[in-house]
Amino acid sequence: MAIKAVFFDIDGTLVDSNDQHVLAWEEAFAFAGASFDRSLIHDQIGKGTDMLVPALLPDLDETGQEGLGKAHGAIFKIRYLDAVKAFPGAHDLLARVRRAGRRVVLASSASTAELDHYIGLLDARDLVDATTSADDVEKTKPAPDIFATALGKVAPLGPDEVVVVGDTPYDMEAAGKCGIAAVALRSGGFSDRLLIGAGAVCVYDDAAALLDDFDCSPLGR
Repeated sequence: MAIKAVFFDIDGTLVDSNDQHVLAWEEAFAFAGASFDRSLIHDQIGKGTDMLVPALLPDLDETGQEGLGKAHGAIFKIRYLDAVKAFPGAHDLLARVRRAGRRVVLASSASTAELDHYIGLLDARDLVDATTSADDVEKTKPAPDIFATALGKVAPLGPDEVVVVGDTPYDMEAAGKCGIAAVALRSGGFSDRLLIGAGAVCVYDDAAALLDDFDCSPLGR
């Protein structure tokens, strides 16, 4: 069946922000008296607070988790958000999807405020048909909620008419739980082994590489 919509993750996929999130989480954990190697934090990037914090501090209660999430959000906004840049080719990839007659949906574990900032950064306000953020769901990736909610926004399209583009294993897992094929990008810093192991149907270096191969990729199907 022809693809009629593409669900894009944002952090690490369309904008180069994963390293900044690692630094912001490192500072937030430090305030809580916890210290982790940056590689361990990076391995959790792609999840929202509800999934990331318990993975590293499993004994922390819900109030503590929420406090860490708020600290991370404040640190990221104040110290790192303005340093985030769009990946080369990201805007043009969104535009290419629209020219192909597909709907563009941004489906991210980021907050609504961050998502809105990124839409401006990508100069994509006229390209995006719908959005889903962490504020719209009970659980973030790798739970299926974000992509399931996005599916509801493009109804009556079914999972076989949609492709996910993301950069983390958690994007791949969440898409798979919804029955959606997922294309992985290496731009978030995760290995092919992890991405393919989590269900990626193919892997590209970055948004620009996917754009170059658009017609032969699952997006051009």
